[in-house]
Amino acid sequence: MPERPEEESAAGARPRWRDRARVVVRDGSMRPTLEPGDRIRVDRGAFRARLPRAGEIVVLVDPESPDRWLIKRIGSVDPAGRTVEVVGDAREVARDSRRFGPVGLDAVVGRAYRIYFPVDRRRAL
Repeated sequence: MPERPEEESAAGARPRWRDRARVVVRDGSMRPTLEPGDRIRVDRGAFRARLPRAGEIVVLVDPESPDRWLIKRIGSVDPAGRTVEVVGDAREVARDSRRFGPVGLDAVVGRAYRIYFPVDRRRAL
């Protein structure tokens, strides 16, 4: 489970960083791709102009506990583009769509695109 980032604020025009979030991975449901303690960057605007694609890693609002975020991989997108099925890479321990079913696109916070810490794991996703 990722941790919600602290919101940053700035006066003036909406800079590009406002569409970005930083998230800390807290569990092992996405091992080996993501490890607990990994810090990732999330593009909150990634799906404004397009639908998520199968295989992309996303952050979403936990359907069972809306005050938390989950990080999962897109398993499939329904033909109408209204819901997605999400899966964890560590299927034996992941809490995902196999447990809570498909989730609405409005629950998807954004696309995870980079591990930025720890330094030895820094890479694009």
